[in-house]
Amino acid sequence: MMTQVSREIFGALDDGTPVERWTLESGPGGLRVRVLTYGGIVQSLEAPDRDGARGQLALGFADLASYVAHGGSHFGALVGRYANRIAGASFPLDGRTHRLTANDGQHSLHGGPGNFSRVVWDARETDGGVELHRVSPDGEEGFPGALDVRVTYTLSPDGALHLVARARTDAPTVVNLTNHSYLHLGGAGSGSVTGHELRLAASRYTPVDDTGIPLPGAPADVAGTRFDFRTARAVGGGYDHNFVLDGGVAPAPRTVAELHDPRSGRVLELATTEPGLQLYTADHLDGSLTGSSGVPYGPRAGLALETQHFPDSPNRPDFPGTVLRPGEHYCSQTVYRFSVRPRAAGNP
Repeated sequence: MMTQVSREIFGALDDGTPVERWTLESGPGGLRVRVLTYGGIVQSLEAPDRDGARGQLALGFADLASYVAHGGSHFGALVGRYANRIAGASFPLDGRTHRLTANDGQHSLHGGPGNFSRVVWDARETDGGVELHRVSPDGEEGFPGALDVRVTYTLSPDGALHLVARARTDAPTVVNLTNHSYLHLGGAGSGSVTGHELRLAASRYTPVDDTGIPLPGAPADVAGTRFDFRTARAVGGGYDHNFVLDGGVAPAPRTVAELHDPRSGRVLELATTEPGLQLYTADHLDGSLTGSSGVPYGPRAGLALETQHFPDSPNRPDFPGTVLRPGEHYCSQTVYRFSVRPRAAGNP
């Protein structure tokens, strides 16, 4: 079935800049996604459960003012220029050290305080979805080069959400983009995700220090640790870690994760071209923020599966590279495919 695409005004910033909300829908009762031009935010993501009831799975807010006020939690946002952390808010490139704006202690997180989640993007309808576009000027948050970025959110005929980020630069720079949606497959505001079952195609992960920066040395094996999700098991909590996906950078999206909520039956299958996945169980949420469901978000109210390159790669030549040069094309693809699993025999 053809994707239905519509747009409306969602609000305006204090300076009068209008913010649009784009709705993508794959048909009655199917997947429905709403994307804001502010921050490229996925405001809602609705999918049916095993009984056919469509529920809102993405943590977020009902109004623009809340996104502006609480942007530090990055609910649903497109983050960059560099998702995750860069140690010491600096990196070397071609013999020069580039100083970034620190916003996570001494480090740069998700591109700095004025990152891509804090700006309004230009938008146009594309086949099956919406394309967001902006040019990040040379020197924005300390990053070199003017970066021309285009990000598309589209629904395929079979109802999967495709996120494709492309970029070009006029000077050597580093790029690492991702979407920072928190999901609860039982429905946003319906409690903790600790009972969700997660499987990851990752035999290694990157241990980090107490500020989230990868420790020196090679990634560690997951075998025998709480990071071993090669076989599906309950996710629990206490994660903000990069998993090294088996196979590295891929030319086309391959399945790397499966998340299942036994109560609703919903299953998310995640495919990507990226070499890493940051699992974040949102332990920082403390009930002080109330989402669009009207229920305060407590610890582990959702989890993020952020497909990306590794944290601090610009300072780690042993990690997959994130340098983009003039004439080269950055392209990152991630696919979110939802399905349902029948109720197990004997369960109510």
